[in-house]
Amino acid sequence: MDNPAAGLVFRDATDADADALVALIESAYRGDSSRAGWTTEADILEGQRTDPEGVLEVIKAPDNRLLTVEQDGRIVACCQLEHRGVHAYFGMFAVSPALQGAGLGKIVMAEAERQAREAWGATEMHMTVISVRKDLIAWYERRGYRRTGKTSPFPYGDERFGIPRRDDLEFELLVKNLD
Repeated sequence: MDNPAAGLVFRDATDADADALVALIESAYRGDSSRAGWTTEADILEGQRTDPEGVLEVIKAPDNRLLTVEQDGRIVACCQLEHRGVHAYFGMFAVSPALQGAGLGKIVMAEAERQAREAWGATEMHMTVISVRKDLIAWYERRGYRRTGKTSPFPYGDERFGIPRRDDLEFELLVKNLD
């Protein structure tokens, strides 16, 4: 991909996108297909990352947007934006494994930050990342996010979020100033 921004269309997801979005998110994080990219969680989690119900919940929730990115008529990336007062929450971020490493993720993240600033006046973007994902956290740090040291427990026992392969998983809050 010479120009990762070529032909990108950003739009809000609709109910009709749910199955394609689940497929994208699963391909980026779970199973053998995820190993084509670098964002895989296959070594730490099995099972699903999300399901159609979870995606539809985000699409329909007030103060939420599921930003969908198309290229050549295909959904190639997505992210959740949730308005939480002075800050926005960034989640459900996925880029097609075949397109990872070419700069598309940076473009999607910058657009999400721009939209949160412009639509909601958000001054910070918050996200949570599984704390053992050192490479992913380093990628976010290079984009201006900082580790806060604030953690929350992983939902062990709730298979909607996957089946952990280790017992030391927790989420760490990362924050970026959008001013």
